[in-house]
Amino acid sequence: MPFNLPILLTWLRVALIPICVAVFFLPDSILLLHSRNAVGAGIFALAAATDWLDGFLARKLGQTSAFGAFLDPVADKLIVAAALILLVQMGRTEGWMAMIIIGREITISALREWMAGMGSRSSVAVAYVGKLKTAAQMLAITLLLYDGPLFPGLDAHRLGNFSMYVAVILTLWSMVYYLQMAAKEFAGKKIDV
Repeated sequence: MPFNLPILLTWLRVALIPICVAVFFLPDSILLLHSRNAVGAGIFALAAATDWLDGFLARKLGQTSAFGAFLDPVADKLIVAAALILLVQMGRTEGWMAMIIIGREITISALREWMAGMGSRSSVAVAYVGKLKTAAQMLAITLLLYDGPLFPGLDAHRLGNFSMYVAVILTLWSMVYYLQMAAKEFAGKKIDV
């Protein structure tokens, strides 16, 4: 297993998951709700930033690896799933939205593994719509974790809910896109099921 700065940042993202979740279970005697919201959202935002930074550094420093390519999306899916479950439990987002996002992530991960087994992983490589989906999810989750006023007339909850609808639309759009790319591969090959 290679160890370099991009992989260290990815492991940091994984380590931040339980810390982010734990913050929201602290009692008021340790941290008041609005402070828990701010700290939890800040931790999640830091984790989201490492998602961009680790990929940038891996390319810039020439430190890309098969292990890093495996660990990065796993870390992304873990932190998004944990945060969505937390948001549903706190009543800040709808369960059906979380199910669509988490279901899509599982479906596309499985599809990528299947395509890799067929030697066609590049046909379902990350596309621009997938990057937009990730950005919308990270923004929506950060805002809903914060759940407080941003400035007069606009609060994080309202903007977070709007962003979550955008994220769900992009999630479905990207899933359809990847399934269409895979279908083109399937059309040209005999598939054993």
